[in-house]
Formats: sequence, C-alpha cells, structure tokens
Amino acid sequence: MSSINTISNQYYSLNLGTIEIKQSRQSIYRYWNRLHRFQKTLVLIVVFLSVLYVLSHIEFHHKQLKNIPSNHEHQPLARDKANLRPIPDRFAAMNFKRPPYSIFKVPMKGPSNERQKKVVDAFLHAWKGYKENAWGEDELKPISRRSSSWFNLGLTIVDSLDTIYLMNLQDQFKDARDWIEKSLNFDVDRYNNLFELTIRILGGLLSAYHLSADQIFLDKAYEFGNRSLPAFDTKSAIPYSDLNLMRRKAKSPSWTSDSSLSEVSTLSIEFNDLTYLTGDKRFEQAINKINQILHRLNKPNGLAPIFIDTNEGQFRGRTITLGARGDSYYEYLLKQWIQKGAKYDKNDENFYLIQNWLESVRGIKSKLVQKTKPNGYMFVGELLSDTYSPKMDHLVCFLPGNLALGYSYLKKVPDFLEDDLKDLMNMAQELTETCYQMYAQFATGLSPEIVYFNTHEDSTKDFYVKDNDRHNLLRPETVESLYYMKKITKDKKYEEYGWKIFESFEKYTKIEHGGYSSINDVTNPERVNFRDKMESFFLAETLKYLYLLFEEENSESFDLKRWLINTEAHLIPIPIN
Repeated sequence: MSSINTISNQYYSLNLGTIEIKQSRQSIYRYWNRLHRFQKTLVLIVVFLSVLYVLSHIEFHHKQLKNIPSNHEHQPLARDKANLRPIPDRFAAMNFKRPPYSIFKVPMKGPSNERQKKVVDAFLHAWKGYKENAWGEDELKPISRRSSSWFNLGLTIVDSLDTIYLMNLQDQFKDARDWIEKSLNFDVDRYNNLFELTIRILGGLLSAYHLSADQIFLDKAYEFGNRSLPAFDTKSAIPYSDLNLMRRKAKSPSWTSDSSLSEVSTLSIEFNDLTYLTGDKRFEQAINKINQILHRLNKPNGLAPIFIDTNEGQFRGRTITLGARGDSYYEYLLKQWIQKGAKYDKNDENFYLIQNWLESVRGIKSKLVQKTKPNGYMFVGELLSDTYSPKMDHLVCFLPGNLALGYSYLKKVPDFLEDDLKDLMNMAQELTETCYQMYAQFATGLSPEIVYFNTHEDSTKDFYVKDNDRHNLLRPETVESLYYMKKITKDKKYEEYGWKIFESFEKYTKIEHGGYSSINDVTNPERVNFRDKMESFFLAETLKYLYLLFEEENSESFDLKRWLINTEAHLIPIPIN
C-alpha cells in the first residue's frame, strides 16, 4: 500500500520500498539513476498501464459520441447562450392582429353541469395530493405520499396548465403560473426523451400561452425550443431520441442507434407552432426535413415499421403496430395536414400528408383489422414480420377519434368518395365500441393495458387478458375517442360510456387522502393492487377529455375547425391562412 506523508515544508516521502523523494533537492534524472532495476521496472509498468487506460477511455467516449455533431459536442455551455435569439416582442399588445394568430386571452366559465363539476372535483382531489406531497416534482406517488422523478421539470404542473385553465381554477392556475416563472429551470443535467419532453413540456407551455396570453409561457417555450435544436442536427435529419437540455447535446440510446417511429414523427405540431409564434423558421424547417424523409421511405400499404435508424434514416425491422412506438405517427399525419391548412388539392405542397394518412387507413383496414368471435367486435392487430398477432394495446384506442376527425374534414371535400367516407365513420364507430367493451367487460369497469382477441369459430369470449397485462395506468385514449365521437356525431351514448368509465376511476383508483393511483389488476375488484403512481397524463389528458366530453352542446369551449389537440391533449390553435 502506498501513502504520502509530509515530513517538512520541503521534504516528502513516498513509501515504495525504501525510496525517498526530496523535493527540489534532486533532479528527476539523478533520482532515476538511484533506483534499483526492480524499482525502474515497476515505475515503467505503472506508467504504461496509466497511458493504456487513458487511451482506451478516450477511444470509448469517441465511439459513444462520434455521431453527435461536433459543433454541439465541443461548444462550451457558456457560449450556447449566444445562439439564443430574444423573443420577438410581437405580442405585447394582445389584441394586435398579426398572422397566423391574433393572441388574446380565451375566457373560460368553468363547469356548466353536475358531471363537469364531478370531474373538476376529481381534478382538485388529484391536485391536492400532488401539491401536498410532490409540489415541484414530476409526479405523485399517492400511496406513499412521495414524489417520483423523471424529467426534474415539475412535469405535473406543466402538463396540467391548460386543464386548470379550462376548468377556470384561477387560484390553482396562479400557483402553477408562478412556479413556471420562478422555478422552471431547464438546466437539468440528464438525458430525457425528446418526444416526451416535446408533447408534454413544450405542448403544455404553448397551450397555456394560447389560452392565457401570458408571455412567460412563450418565453419558456422558446427557450425550450432553442435548447432542443441539437437533437435535429444529425447525419440523416432524423432526430436523436435523447436530449440533455442543460448541455444542449443529444444522442441515441446507449444500446442502439434506432429511434421509435412515434418519437421522430410526433414533434411537428409543437415545433411548427413555435415557428408560427416566434417567426423563427429553424423549428419548422427541422420538421419539414423529417416529414420528407418519412414520406419518401418505402411503406407497403402505408404502414411503417416502428424503428428507424438515426444515422441512415432508414426503417429497421418489420414490426407494424398502432400501439406503443407507432401510434402517433398516424395521428400526426392527419393533424399536420389540418395545421397546414387542410387543403385537399394534389397541387398543394402539403397534400402528401393527407395522402399518406389515407393510404395508411386503407392499409390498416386490409392488413390489421379483423373481427372477433362470437360477437364481431372490430379490432386492430399487429404484424410481427409477416405474422399476424390479435394483440391490441389500449393506446390504439386513439384511432377511432382520429378517424372521426378525418371524416369531419373530408366530408366537406366535394369530390371525396362517399363510400370512403362511410368506411371512415364505420371504422370509427366500431372501434369505439370495442374500446368501450375493453372497459365494460372487466369486473372493475376499467380496461387493461393490452388485450388479445379471439377469432376462432368456437370462441365463447371475444377477448382475454394475460396476467402481465392486467394493469390500468389511468390512460386517456378511449375517453379521447369518446370526446371526438360525441362532438362529431352528436350521439350522446358516448357521453354515457364516458360517465361509466369516470365512475370506475372514482371507485377503484381514487386515494382517500389525495390523488389517484394506477392499479395492477382490473379483473379483481376486491384487490386492484395499487401501483402507487399518478401519471401526469391523468390530469393533462384523461380528466381534460372527460370534462370536455360532458360539455353541453350550447356551451362548448372549442371548435375542432379552429383548434388542434396534440397527442398529450394540449390545445393548439389552427393558423389563419
């Protein structure tokens, strides 16, 4: 064992056998000559191993970072600030009209009926648990009364802003707004998922700005946007999946160079909106490059594999699903087309978006849709290479609402085929019914995360759940589609479906002292087994969609011809053309 001992101000001893080193009295050369052969050999071995370690360490990090553009990798943090442009002062006068938006405060009246009041009460109960036990942290663990960390960005606050505003909860909105101004700090030295950051943080800030006209939200959104740009600076223009907001660096996951289809394709509405608000074209330009790459890639039947290589910009594998990692690619094809003006004109530069969406709908119908036995429920399965799987994630239940939204726009196109319109609405109606049955046929009235459907002639049950898939995460997709279906068809049965789902959330997921918890078993009402997690999307999406679902027709807050709802249920206005 070696040790360093101070003998005097000028003398130190390093215990390597009997060696003594006299500082400033003996040169290195004379000292080296005094060493025995064994001692010289030992020193050389130590030096050699040290050099080898340093070289290997450098090589390791070079391999890890070789695909990160050097201008982001080596640029000091202090200099990054020079790349930030000041926020254009174009919205100081809130009623000053400047395309594509005229920004002004959107008035809200709060709940107008008993069902809406019940949803507001549920939100306040969830908010109470969060504020008392996890304020400023990402999410609440309602059973243990602690917080959970993911982004370290106060996720539940940012994600809930527009829900609070819609419900006209002025005190809660002020608390959240003040926290954003004083405490939302993007100098968090960790890599987080760009997709999740964008739909939740950027989407939440943009929506809050559009509703409240409070400049602090736009300031924070623009800062986020600038810090995010390195993620788009890749060889292929397909963005990296992981972003460090403090260091302004981005990378692929350590285990792969692949990103998910949904991760790279579900950034558009938010970053386009940031360009429209600030005039900074870099955001929309980055999105346009991604769109063109995805458009040009081969997609048989309009269906895209769920992995794409960031380096080469090519699809990887052959797994096709509208569940996890694939879902919002299809959702945003339609919504981008709407955001870009919804022109059904083959000469329009954005026509390819609706063209790709319609092609994918035809592919879904021909390759993924089947019906169950014995009751004929329509469902959307998956393709694992060329093998069909009758598996459907709860996430897929966004689809009927998306189909209905497409129907509502395309029915006004004079030369759009009537049969194709009927197919869109028929699929929307049948899939909505299936998604509701995924709740109604389980003992708690809540849906599992994944179900498998029976298609054999001798089947007695339409679907079943495997042991590992019995959990419910308080997800919004079914109530999202119920909202669109009621809004577009005016059929109030969808409101009744939503009310039954809400009652089940109240009965089986509500925690007495505050908050709601996801559960492990929807099949056992006697023992649901709380997971001790209240996802931010329960407040951002599930309760928001339920609140809007229960609106009376004469007091509706939003016109779907004027507003888009992003995949995290944040409200983005459609630009004026």
